[in-house]
Amino acid sequence: LRVLIAEDNPVNQLVARKMLERRGCEVVVVADGREAVDAVKSRRAREPFDMVLMDVQMPRLDGFAATREIRALGERELLVVALTANAMSGERERCIARGMDEYLAKPLDESRLDEVLALASPRSRADASTVPSVAQTR
Repeated sequence: LRVLIAEDNPVNQLVARKMLERRGCEVVVVADGREAVDAVKSRRAREPFDMVLMDVQMPRLDGFAATREIRALGERELLVVALTANAMSGERERCIARGMDEYLAKPLDESRLDEVLALASPRSRADASTVPSVAQTR
């Protein structure tokens, strides 16, 4: 899988990158939402991303605004997963309501990361028309 990590914290970038690379993912890391939108645009025609791990709070352009811009590009199939340290009740629903597909709390839990990666696999996306998404079943 080709995964874009949009995260401004260098330690969180490193941890997420290592977790994904151990799972065989091709990883690109950017430091803010503006860079995330630009990365999605630049790779749309060739080797598009399968998933974006999008930090919610970043400088220049936060994760919600970046997701809105990515969706405005027509990127409806791209799985955008919110990353946030705010694990309060209702946060997942707030992220999904603002255009994201799923939610991961920081620090990342490896089993939850595996669940989300399964959603981004080409086979999962091909079956998406007949199987409810995680967002629909939780």
